[in-house]
Amino acid sequence: MNAPLYNTAILKLAATIPHHARLPAPQGSSEKRSPVCGSRVTVDVMLDADGRVAALGQEVRACALGQASASLMGAGAIGKTRAELEAARDALADFLAGKRENPGDWPGLEIFLPARPHAARHPSIRLAFEAVAEAAARAVGA
Repeated sequence: MNAPLYNTAILKLAATIPHHARLPAPQGSSEKRSPVCGSRVTVDVMLDADGRVAALGQEVRACALGQASASLMGAGAIGKTRAELEAARDALADFLAGKRENPGDWPGLEIFLPARPHAARHPSIRLAFEAVAEAAARAVGA
């Protein structure tokens, strides 16, 4: 594979993380850390009456890959249900592990194709999606 692991698109996403501030009184929160590199992502959510993400906040202390993933997660999480967030988390994990050929329906995740052979980078890429799914689960009391 000739595509570079850190490319212009990854770096652009890393520099433009939406919802990059914690929520003052979230219904659910989750902090995830990568034991390999020390990257950390904290996600806060507020859900609406239908169980969809109405507000999102995140604090991202991660490498460029983790930041890019948080950017993609943040751009698409509003309006998603807990089940949709969990499906995105699982699809991304399976894509990175080579268990599926596409990353699922979440826009932009194919950008991580060059990271598939670099298993040590996978935890950082998964952090934001793991955190938002867990935050949504906590918001509904699961």
